[in-house]
Amino acid sequence: MNTIANRAAPLLALAICLAASPAHADEADSTIIVTAPTATDAAEERASRTPGGTDVVSYEDYADKSVVSLRDTLAFSPGVYLQPRYGQEVRISIRGSGLSRGFHMRGLTLLQDGVPINLADDNGDFQELEPIFFDHLEVYRGANALRFGSGTLGGAVNGVTPTGRTAEGFYLRGDVGSFDSYRGLVSAGVAGDRVDAWGAISADTSNGDRDHVQRRSFRFHGNVGLKLSDVVSTRFYASYNDIKQEIPGALTYNQALTTPRAASAAAVAGDQARDIVSLRIQNRTMFDWGAFKLDVGGFVNAKSLYHPIFQVIDQDSVDLGGFFRADYAGGPVEVTLGGELRRGTTDALQFVNIAGRRGALTFDADQTARTANIYGEVRVRPVEQLTLIAGGVYADGFRKRRVNVSTSLDGRIDFDAFSPKFGLLFEPSDAVQVFANYSRSAEFPGFGEVFQNIGTPPVSQVVSTIRPQRAWTAEIGTRGKAGIVSWDLALYRSTLKGELLQFTTNASIPAATFNADRTRHQGVEAALEIAPAAWLRLRQVYTYSDFRFRNDAQFGDNRLPVVPKHVYRAEVRIGSDVLHVAPNVEWVPDGPYADYRNQVRTPGYALLGVTGGARIAEGIDAFVDVRNITGKKAIGDISAVIAATAPSVVTPAASAIYYPVERRAVSAGIRARF
Repeated sequence: MNTIANRAAPLLALAICLAASPAHADEADSTIIVTAPTATDAAEERASRTPGGTDVVSYEDYADKSVVSLRDTLAFSPGVYLQPRYGQEVRISIRGSGLSRGFHMRGLTLLQDGVPINLADDNGDFQELEPIFFDHLEVYRGANALRFGSGTLGGAVNGVTPTGRTAEGFYLRGDVGSFDSYRGLVSAGVAGDRVDAWGAISADTSNGDRDHVQRRSFRFHGNVGLKLSDVVSTRFYASYNDIKQEIPGALTYNQALTTPRAASAAAVAGDQARDIVSLRIQNRTMFDWGAFKLDVGGFVNAKSLYHPIFQVIDQDSVDLGGFFRADYAGGPVEVTLGGELRRGTTDALQFVNIAGRRGALTFDADQTARTANIYGEVRVRPVEQLTLIAGGVYADGFRKRRVNVSTSLDGRIDFDAFSPKFGLLFEPSDAVQVFANYSRSAEFPGFGEVFQNIGTPPVSQVVSTIRPQRAWTAEIGTRGKAGIVSWDLALYRSTLKGELLQFTTNASIPAATFNADRTRHQGVEAALEIAPAAWLRLRQVYTYSDFRFRNDAQFGDNRLPVVPKHVYRAEVRIGSDVLHVAPNVEWVPDGPYADYRNQVRTPGYALLGVTGGARIAEGIDAFVDVRNITGKKAIGDISAVIAATAPSVVTPAASAIYYPVERRAVSAGIRARF
């Protein structure tokens, strides 16, 4: 697959970029990636019809940042917890999703242009989303992500790329920064009466702010849209990623706070890394009959993963899928019906890790997964100010493994679940909304949870008693604007049954990652923006997270680890597009627990930064991004364990589960549009 992807990528890039010959932009002095707000406005209008936590993040909200990962784009999205681990690897969690995962992600649906990039077992690598390409991002928290067919606790994040109609002309961007970091982007778009095309190429390299964390990437994304008639239009998308990332490993508590640059000895000795080559092709065809609209499409994702860690994980996977979504809006009634099917096969190999190279073959298996859903929603407006919503999503799937080489066992497990949703949206004025909803979510275990070591001696086999993680969530909130103030506030409480967490195994808990009995996630997601003048804006986000066990046999009422109770971010932007500066702060008053036994808690911290920009000439801007100005040493993310070693105890067995925050870094760059 690696060879196929490498051969196909240059041809795809050449075809679409040649089609996207330069055209004059409507606003020649705009140096963000898009020049037309149409797509973002439409996304905001859709989000405003949702009776729950949603927001839309425009490219201009993070244009002055050095855009490395989703953290740089979603830092001011309320309720989204993001912490960098290293390079482009981040912890992403919404409402406590995926707390048990110290790698990759779980409990969240990630999409690009409305098509999921999650694998068929619902796990995924968020590194394949290139934020520098996006026009905007849509964040739908929890069951509010029903419109994407998501039934997860966390919800969905959809990155939307430009088209030839929203981003005509050439756009160039170049960044340079600390740790020998360089990044470049070239994009071009063109639009005619019936055809438009847009394509972009990005590349970056960096030695990173820790030892053994060098990275490089080359990426392409493009799309071509065809208007076949007044009713039918279609768009083809192609994405290619070649990502090389060294892994520095986690550190002990004391190392993270005193020598955060260090890499773990095991990571260096094993030359640990995560190298991804992926090729994604997708199509979306739209039929518009006025009151009735229909979207249908399909996609294929081919991916190669070379991942030397404790062993060399070498996997080639192909995922195929299709989807449809029908919308009807007639008078006071609106109806949505949709469905999606994903099926994936993985050739999973493992080898002895000899300094990052393949040694003897230890494991060879064929893995197959399927996840399918059908969802629907009815919205009724009995009076002008009130909308009542009812809907649900039914999902089923399976995980199957056939072992060719290993003492591991074959196995298969099937899942299904129905998750209803009820909500209301009250609009006392054109600028103010009040909402409430009550919904269920269900998450199926992925391969990592389904197949685990069981017994004595331990043998990798299917955990036949594992079940989906389910939750009922109640949410109330408001959003709106009054004068110089705009706000977004949501309060939620989720009662979970079967949350996938770590436990000490016993007769009733046969595997380390298993279903908890009862847990509770509750919190506050708040954003407040004050703009007293055109040249002055204060934006703030605050997240309160109270996640805990409820009468658990092993952990009682302990707090769940990883996510801190309070997180606050603020930024003051002073000036105009001609010249502006924006100091910012991230404050975590008290760090989270590192373990399920609540034996170790990390310290709080405050990180100071500043971004700025200046107009050099018409169509050309410069920007600067300074992070962690004071060089604060702190712990950012944690791979949770059952019982962490106290930091005062220095032993060879000290828990190496901590990732330091980003070190002081300065980057600058230039954007140009013509």
